[in-house]
Parts: sequence; structure tokens; C-alpha cells
Amino acid sequence: MNMLDEFIIRAIIAIVLLSINASLAGSFTIFKDVPFLVAGSAHAALAGAALFIAIAGWITMDPFIGGVIFAIFIALSASKAKQANVAIGISFAFSMSLAVLFISLIKEQAARVWGLLFGDLLLLTNHDILIMSTFTTLLLIIYLVFGREFLFISFDREGAEVSGINTSLFNLLLLSTISVATVVAMKAVGAILVYAMLVAPAAAANKVADGVNKVFFMAALFALLSGFAGLIIALYLPFSPSAIAAIMVTSIYFFTLKKD
Repeated sequence: MNMLDEFIIRAIIAIVLLSINASLAGSFTIFKDVPFLVAGSAHAALAGAALFIAIAGWITMDPFIGGVIFAIFIALSASKAKQANVAIGISFAFSMSLAVLFISLIKEQAARVWGLLFGDLLLLTNHDILIMSTFTTLLLIIYLVFGREFLFISFDREGAEVSGINTSLFNLLLLSTISVATVVAMKAVGAILVYAMLVAPAAAANKVADGVNKVFFMAALFALLSGFAGLIIALYLPFSPSAIAAIMVTSIYFFTLKKD
């Protein structure tokens, strides 16, 4: 197996993992109507990654973990506020301020942080795939175990409270899974395109599907087809596979608008 084959295999695995996150986290983002959480989490992750790079001389930890921690902070602020989007926006600004501050301290390694802005499916390492697989599996287990509660609080929070569900706890857990899924997807497509790859498939599926289960299925399908199309085109033309995938999946969403 040559090096190119290894890159392609890792890209294929990443696309499958991305489609799982788009199906689950992306769909619940639409159900909860918190799409801005994805953008906020993605950019907060930049600050977390920059911090962990900055303190590498004292504590050596994967910058991805720093990204996850800061992304969960965004989820926490959204879960505690009555106006979730306002809290996300302010947390977004705070995180980006920290990102700029931390990057100014690690100028010689700043490219590692800014590299998170632009993902490339063909540049993923075995370590990247391991991280994506581990966290996607963890998220999948959480959704399988608590899916009923997540759906309940997404569509009828008051009814969930009456039925005895701890809505505050499950709301925090759900928003945290969305934030973590965002950081996982960033590994493949970067912070700039992660919004398109997580939110657009679910938004399009929500337009055309006639049931919750079909939304999950179609969101995964849209993300999967777009990802593979981007990869195939990038193998023959000098285009970014992530960019092509994002263009295709957002085009699918715009096409579904004709049904309104």
C-alpha cells in the first residue's frame, strides 16, 4: 500500500465519522434551534488548542483536549442563560480574544492553531483518526443511551419537566455533545467549514424528511455523499475536498428550500 492509499483510507474513515456526527449532533442542533453553538464551539476550540500549545513546556497534552474543554465551556454558558444565542455570542467573543492572546505567546507555533481553521481530509494522520474515532464512539454511546431524553427536551421541555426528567442536566449534556462533535468534525474540515458540514445536512434533512428517524438517516446520507464527492473530485482536480464537500452539502440545503 503506497502513501496515497493510506491518505485516502484515512479520509474515507473521517468522512464516515463526520457523517455520524452530522446525523446525531447536527440533527439535535436543528431540533434545539442552536446552530450558532456550532460556530461558537469551533472558534472557542481555537483558544483551547492555543492554550494547550502555550503551556506545553509545563504540561504536555493534546491541543484537541484543550479545544474540547473550551467548546464545552460554550455549551455550559448556553445552558445556563435564558438567551442562549446571546450567551454563545459573548462566549464566542471571549474565546476568540483568548485565542489571539495565546497565539501572541506562541508566535513560532501559531501555524498549528491557525491550521485548525482549514481542515484537509487528505492530510489527516493516524492519530487524528484515532481521536475522531474515540470521541465519535463516546458520543454515539451517549446518544444511544439518552436519545429519548434528548428528543423529549428538544421538542417539549415543559412536558419533560412534568414527567420528572432533569431537563437542566440533560440540556447541558446535549449541548456539550454538540460542542464536542464540533471539535471532532474540525479535525477533518476545519473551523471555517465545520458549520456547513454539521448543520447543513441536518437542516436539509429536516426540510424533506417526514419523521425524526428519517432526519437522522438523511442527514448522515447528505454528509456522506457530499464528503465522498469532495474526496473524489479532489483526487482529479486541485481542489480542497473539504471545500467541495461543504459547497455540495450547502447546495443540497438550498435545493430543499424550494419545497417551502
